[in-house]
Amino acid sequence: MLRERMQYLLDRYFQGICTEEEKQELARGINDLKDDELLKQLVGNSWERFQPTDTMPAAVSERIQAAVLPVEGKVRPIWSRKWMAAAASLLVIVSAGLFFIKKPGQLQQKTRMAEHTRYKNEVPAGGNKAMLILGDGTVIELDSAANGLLTQQGNARIVKLPNGQLAYEMNESGSGEVMFNTMRTPRGGEYRLQLPDGSKVWLNAASSITYPNIFTGDTRSVEITGEAYFEVAKDAARPFKVQAGNMKVEVLGTHFNINAYPGEPVIKTTLLEGAVRIQDAVLKPGQQASLATNGQFRLEDDVETDEVMAWKNGFFQFNDADMPTVMRQLENWYDITVAYEGRVPQRSFGGAIQRSLPLSKVLDILEENNVRFKIEGRNITVMK
Repeated sequence: MLRERMQYLLDRYFQGICTEEEKQELARGINDLKDDELLKQLVGNSWERFQPTDTMPAAVSERIQAAVLPVEGKVRPIWSRKWMAAAASLLVIVSAGLFFIKKPGQLQQKTRMAEHTRYKNEVPAGGNKAMLILGDGTVIELDSAANGLLTQQGNARIVKLPNGQLAYEMNESGSGEVMFNTMRTPRGGEYRLQLPDGSKVWLNAASSITYPNIFTGDTRSVEITGEAYFEVAKDAARPFKVQAGNMKVEVLGTHFNINAYPGEPVIKTTLLEGAVRIQDAVLKPGQQASLATNGQFRLEDDVETDEVMAWKNGFFQFNDADMPTVMRQLENWYDITVAYEGRVPQRSFGGAIQRSLPLSKVLDILEENNVRFKIEGRNITVMK
């Protein structure tokens, strides 16, 4: 591809006006370009002209490095942070082809061989899937339900919006019989919910939230399992409370993430904006509270919030994660069963991978860390 054409496509991309066909052309051009220095220059030119700020997430370097240059154990820095910010944006939007920027021939050939010899039944990425269990026991499969009104429950209209989100629309009276509903995502599913008070919830795979069809009294209380991200509607007169296992979180109006999967050693609440109270501690943005099964409570400052929120933003993101930690996330998202042949490999993973990739692509990237996988349908065996 001519340099001028590449610059034109990059300019259009960073302006947000690139068509799908142009995105695909851009991805192919990036993969075919032999001159890495030229690619950095072209991306940097467009980034400077059309991006309003040079700021970027703290973990962008790991995201790019994991995508373009996997190495044994941990990931090492290879490019300037400004270049990596631009490349991260492209990585998210254009296509999985950008995983091959640095070593296109080698990685593409490896992937083709792996697919031909081992991935006869490809496992797709998870998607927008959940069920709604009403207070009377009625079950609605949300991923197959048509958009629009699903049911009327007291004075609450439960609707599925065109973007796939579930929402509660209250009549003017705002009263009526209180019934408790549960939204549950399977392994391989995620879903968004707008609660009756306007608070927004993102459910990760294999998670659930139980809540009333209308909030009454002086508190707003919900209960979750698994992982959920909240953007709570402000209401100083009615604190918002979340029960997650044996952790209780109280907020007034804030953005936070709770990870409370069964089997994980601790329950974690990470604050992004506002303030929350857990036990006697009031968290500030950037802090994370952990509660172990033995009751031990810990408060950590300056956590990598990008890593915590990666799932909501479409990534797996790891920072010195061991093999079981990585594979538990894959189990939930791809609805697979993982076993180990012999002892668990002692590996450390750093970086990010798109959650939209099929399982074969993710395993190929992980295999750059000197580990092998045997695939039999949805049963994955980890080998040294």
